Amino acid sequence: MSAKAGTVVTSREIRLAARPVGAPGPEHFSLATVELSTDLAEGQVLVRNTWMSVDPYMRGRMDDVESYLPPFALGAALQGSAVGEVIASRAAAVPVGATVSHFLGWREHAALDEAAVTVIDPELAPAQAYLGVLGATGLTAYIALTETAPVRPGDVVFVSGAAGAVGSVAGGLARALGASRVIGSAGGPVKAGKLLTEFGFDAAIDYRAGSVAAQLAEAAPEGIDVYLDNVGGDHLEAALASIRHDGRIALVGAISTYNATTPQPGPANLFRAAAQQATLRGMLVTHWFDRFADYVPRAAAWLADGTLTSRETVVEGIENAPAAFLGMMNGANTGKMLVRLGS
Repeated sequence: MSAKAGTVVTSREIRLAARPVGAPGPEHFSLATVELSTDLAEGQVLVRNTWMSVDPYMRGRMDDVESYLPPFALGAALQGSAVGEVIASRAAAVPVGATVSHFLGWREHAALDEAAVTVIDPELAPAQAYLGVLGATGLTAYIALTETAPVRPGDVVFVSGAAGAVGSVAGGLARALGASRVIGSAGGPVKAGKLLTEFGFDAAIDYRAGSVAAQLAEAAPEGIDVYLDNVGGDHLEAALASIRHDGRIALVGAISTYNATTPQPGPANLFRAAAQQATLRGMLVTHWFDRFADYVPRAAAWLADGTLTSRETVVEGIENAPAAFLGMMNGANTGKMLVRLGS
């Protein structure tokens, strides 16, 4: 579909209505209708978004605090990863009909500069895969396990949030990188079961069923070499209790603390990292975006041959994006949480 010059496109978007204190709710979002002109500036494109992503890091941007990404502005549309079709273009390298990824999700249409979009190949994988296993989600897991806490052949690897977007990709990657045993944690027996039947983990911990530390010690009686931390809190403490000499921990996320209203205590056993000469290293995927060109074809091949498994939880319609976000924060998703926008 293309849009004629001189016309107006009606679009809906989700705005931040108020800053939450603690857990956000529906009242912190609003749905607005705007009009976008197809009379673009030189070098611009107009994109009809078809899929958008919701991710845990967005919770931090709802607070008015300094971080590695600026806070969302009150009364303005939120931002996040999206893919869509170019319907108007004044950029020679991005023609009408191209499928692109960009960072102006949370709206049905977006006008962007050419430099802000990346042309993607929907023949290589479905377009929405570029928001998950071929997008920042997959790249996060890949960098965590190859650079931040490198997996070596024979390693025992533990992944928290293993049924979520990053964790579910990390399980397959750990195996591809030579891990001898891959252990994951998830909330509830259904998700824990899927780690074994769908995502290829060797052992699954249901963190709602009892002590994470005790379950991890049972799953890895000789300890673990690598831990990919998406959760923080008791999971990080459990990993430190089981870390072996020269162990490696990638600090990727701490979703257990994102809605906290007071500073949260660190692990009580942090000195064990010194005793084991283990490494705890943080990572921000935004620092590694230059690796996409190498990662995408490699990951697409892994996806095609079954090394990587892509699972999605799909919510329909921009109006339901807040519910998708709130559900994701409460663990409602298996794999990547996505919103499919109107055709």
